[in-house]
Amino acid sequence: MTSHQPTGSTGPSGPTGTVVPAASTGTRLDPWYGSYSARTHGMRASEIRALFAVANRPEVVSLAGGMPNIADLPMGRFADTVADLLRTRGTRALQYGSGQGEPELRTQITEVMALEQINAHPDDVVVTTGSQQALDLVARIFLDPGDVVVAEAPSYVGALGVFRAYEADVVHTPMDADGLVPEALDELLTRLAAQGRRAKLLYTVPNFHNPGGVTLSLERRPRVVEVARRHGVLILEDNPYGLLGFDGDPLPALASFAPDDVVYLGSFSKTFAPGYRLGWALAPHAVREKLVLASESAILCPSVAAQLTVSAYLTQFDWRAQVKEYRLMYAERRDAMVGALAEHLPTCSWTTPEGGFYVWLRLPDGLDSREMLPRAVTSLVAYVPGTAFYADGQGSTHLRLSYCYPTPERIVEGVRRLAGVVNAEADLVRMFGTAASRPHGVESPATGTL
Repeated sequence: MTSHQPTGSTGPSGPTGTVVPAASTGTRLDPWYGSYSARTHGMRASEIRALFAVANRPEVVSLAGGMPNIADLPMGRFADTVADLLRTRGTRALQYGSGQGEPELRTQITEVMALEQINAHPDDVVVTTGSQQALDLVARIFLDPGDVVVAEAPSYVGALGVFRAYEADVVHTPMDADGLVPEALDELLTRLAAQGRRAKLLYTVPNFHNPGGVTLSLERRPRVVEVARRHGVLILEDNPYGLLGFDGDPLPALASFAPDDVVYLGSFSKTFAPGYRLGWALAPHAVREKLVLASESAILCPSVAAQLTVSAYLTQFDWRAQVKEYRLMYAERRDAMVGALAEHLPTCSWTTPEGGFYVWLRLPDGLDSREMLPRAVTSLVAYVPGTAFYADGQGSTHLRLSYCYPTPERIVEGVRRLAGVVNAEADLVRMFGTAASRPHGVESPATGTL
């Protein structure tokens, strides 16, 4: 006798050949929908990643992605270095390695961090598959569902995605032109404690903030550390841009003030090449042990070939001179963007970063960066809506612009196209009135808020 699946059911067959109704296991498009964990159901696609398919079209000026411009790397000489590595150490490079990372690279990482006044031992460094994996590992070992993470408003979208995946409750704390505000942080942590909700982590990007573009001032750094220590909150310091300042020496990292109270995340993606996917975490000894265990359970070990290649680059090339070239290039592109904004978008306000990749722009009242995006893409320019950088739906009055990848000429053209979109949207608001009131983003420097 032939068994027929009930009408409208697309569920999989059970162990005896009987059909499990779709309603109990999934949907017509995904028969396994009902089997996913609650954590999986909380995942969302990154607005930035979703933009890539459109932004990568050659006719679109993308001011959206944060891809470093690596065109000036000495590719020919570097190819010889990689070939020599495989000839002389190929069996090592292509083999499994330590879950903590190769000792020679960990030693070199401590030398890199010394530029930000961090006195670290190689044994407390964990090499990871990019700093994004380091973020995930920290969240994995510290966060249970419902735990509180305090993060700046706005915050890096990749970090928000990690915290969401571990079902944490992200609470934002404000920034101004000098970065995270210690007094506001203290008030927030006190209020949370009074509610019985002790924060476990403070997530911060202190240098050339993504997306805010601001830098935590030198005067505020020890104060932020003191506030977090007093409330028993571990600081998660994410610092991919610290060596990319346009003027002066790098500021001391938060980890330099309190190495036992900070997990510091670093990366070679912005100062060398993102394709190697190498980052690291510097952590207090006990935390480091847990990070290694978590990393080994996820990936066994980071790529030995990638580690030895980056180690060879740090040894055989003048990487400091290369970073200086990056700084000069990005400063020129920052200037092109800020100049174009002043010329074409005087009705907006924005941050002027002292390093890094990003400008944070506030739109005229009544405009919504998310609702405006389809018109922008139609006009062949892309940006990231401010709502991507908040856990609670704020940010509609803001957007992030990236100047790291396009040429100065393309940046100016992109801003010109964006101005056409903003002005057209503003005309509609003037004609038909403002939209319903929406939450504002971070405060603007002109008003004490971003």
